[in-house]
Amino acid sequence: MSATTNHVLVLLVDDEPEVRLLASDSLEDAGFEVVEAADAKQALSVLAARPDVGVLFTDVNMPGPLDGLELADLVHRLWPTVQLVVTSGRAPDRSIPDDGRFIPKPYSQRSMTALIDEVSARKRSP
Repeated sequence: MSATTNHVLVLLVDDEPEVRLLASDSLEDAGFEVVEAADAKQALSVLAARPDVGVLFTDVNMPGPLDGLELADLVHRLWPTVQLVVTSGRAPDRSIPDDGRFIPKPYSQRSMTALIDEVSARKRSP
């Protein structure tokens, strides 16, 4: 099932506004609903307010007390139904929780939306 038919909400976390804008526009064009956050603190606020988040798409290197992998770990523990996709300019030095996926930067908008579509099709039980 594609995102256009199941209205998946993607939480997009990246501290670079231009990167967020490009990724958000591509995801919306592919049929996803997108909520943006500039860091882990904002992302956690969104998750607390939006139980309908289906996919977390986060950069690893961000300012603040949590990086993207730590955010993914926390999201996996607190919101186990949220699918995880992590991105960075270099391969992560530790694993992504559960069956989370990694996409290296720079990524094409097509490969990013295809990966988000793929993981959003998976369903998890809480």
